[in-house]
Amino acid sequence: MVAATIGKAAVQSTEGPYGQTGDPLPLAPMEGLPLGPLPNSRYPDARIESLDRRFKGAVGTGTVERVATGFRWAEGPAYFRAGRYLLFSDIPNNRIMRLLTDDNHLSVFRSPSLNSNGNTVDREGRLVTCEHSGRRVTRTEFDGTITVLAERYNSKRFNSPNDVVVASNGSIWFSDPTYGIAGNYEGLAAESEQDKQNVYRIDPQNGRVTVVIDDFAQPNGLCFSRDENKLYIIDSGAPKHIRVFDVDTDRGTVARGRVFADHFLPGGTDGMRCDVEGNLWCSMGWGDAKEDGVRCLSATGELLGKIHLPETCANLVFGGPARNRLFMCASTSIYACYVNTKGAALP
Repeated sequence: MVAATIGKAAVQSTEGPYGQTGDPLPLAPMEGLPLGPLPNSRYPDARIESLDRRFKGAVGTGTVERVATGFRWAEGPAYFRAGRYLLFSDIPNNRIMRLLTDDNHLSVFRSPSLNSNGNTVDREGRLVTCEHSGRRVTRTEFDGTITVLAERYNSKRFNSPNDVVVASNGSIWFSDPTYGIAGNYEGLAAESEQDKQNVYRIDPQNGRVTVVIDDFAQPNGLCFSRDENKLYIIDSGAPKHIRVFDVDTDRGTVARGRVFADHFLPGGTDGMRCDVEGNLWCSMGWGDAKEDGVRCLSATGELLGKIHLPETCANLVFGGPARNRLFMCASTSIYACYVNTKGAALP
């Protein structure tokens, strides 16, 4: 077992798959919550709740594990298969963290990060980041230099780019709500310069920024379907729902927008990822504590299963060499468990 510390937060490596589900266990108190398998864990883990035989959350033996802690608001996970590590933002602490998944060594990857939020990996293996206080989208090159991809639209600064996805053709799509300029906790308080909270696209050839969707209250998490024929977008404003659009990534157009799922109240969802079967895995929190964690929805929006966590979950990503380990950014901690499917996103 390997331990690494940042301040008073120790990170220990414990690996293992996880099992079938049952009734949710009583929530473990946050005080003294250990790293590794959560208290009262047994096989099958009752924190992994199957509601439909199509749910791919049950794998052999194992439990939900707490693999890192000591953050103020963990967000924006991105897994780098070539290096076998997870990057994620700790927004209020103004840093990007790195967790090596071979031995659970935790370190600071970048500080300050300009209150980074969403991160992703492009098809060349480079880090693409949304920055709240920078109010821009950047790319980290292989030599460590930072390239600014977008910081203005119509000569006006963005609000606070939040989440980002990269299509197979290299086009970059990102959401721009106002959370990062609403105060000085997750960014810098400022007046909005844009008339709306939009979803934008950066052209892979000429870098031109265009608005693709402009009718969201607070556009948040983004996700392409495996075939990139659909674009899912979370609205974490008043609607608190997920919408889906038919998308043409080459032309940069969307059509036939409709509500995909809207059964999140009194809580809400923030980030999401697709698996290779077309199911959508989305974060859950801000409402009933018994619903904190992750929900898995079918390609038609049916609820298939849940993963219960002791903290509000903001975002998630599939990782590991086989893309079958789900990493969940949940408030102060990172949780992980193995699933019986793979993430659809490449690389």
